[in-house]
Amino acid sequence: MSQADLDSLRSLYKRAVDAWVDAIRAEEALATPDHSMTAMEKWDDAHFKEHDAHEKATAARDAYKDALRSVNYGI
Repeated sequence: MSQADLDSLRSLYKRAVDAWVDAIRAEEALATPDHSMTAMEKWDDAHFKEHDAHEKATAARDAYKDALRSVNYGI
């Protein structure tokens, strides 16, 4: 695995984490004083998006860690 490949995996991970943080902030922004059913549904939808973003960040982290293990430990 080349340095460029590792840099690319690290970059993908960082972008995935940034997207996850954005999703967390979007969800948090919907926790408003509006206690209506519509507001709750929007908040729930934001939570599902946050969950998906978290899964993508975890997958990107695992791919990067696997590449680092391969380079550093040969496993």
